[in-house]
Amino acid sequence: MTSMSSGTREWTIEPLASLDDIDRVLDVERASFTKPWTREMYVAELENRDVSFLYLARNPAREVIAFCCFWKIFDELHINNLAVMPDARGRGLGTALLLHVLDQGNRLGARRALLEVRESNAAARRLYERLGFAVSGTRPAYYTQPTEDALLLTARLPILVG
Repeated sequence: MTSMSSGTREWTIEPLASLDDIDRVLDVERASFTKPWTREMYVAELENRDVSFLYLARNPAREVIAFCCFWKIFDELHINNLAVMPDARGRGLGTALLLHVLDQGNRLGARRALLEVRESNAAARRLYERLGFAVSGTRPAYYTQPTEDALLLTARLPILVG
């Protein structure tokens, strides 16, 4: 578990430990994406514990305010979802959560991280680029609602923040 603060904001980052928190993850998911994953999709992910990992960020009231899930396959870390509740954005939480996940992936033996991001999602792209991710390809019409290309971003691990 990692505790962090940014000014007067504080949060704790920890692995998902209970299916009881899935509903809170879904709240963040629905507030963040036009085509959110379902409860069944997350339960299936959690049943594959050798590959799938999910980290939560909680505020001081222990409410889930962000999450990141990823797969670790061979020496790659594939980030599936990173989401922060709208009222908690812009305070460094996404950066802290992503750095934590990248560090965990590196500890598990991942040497490269990859993810897809909507081409129009400028805020997310800035976050990823700030941490060393670069465009390595495009996935045409990857997203729906609305239909949009995804940029495939990759980064070498470990990420060194100076």
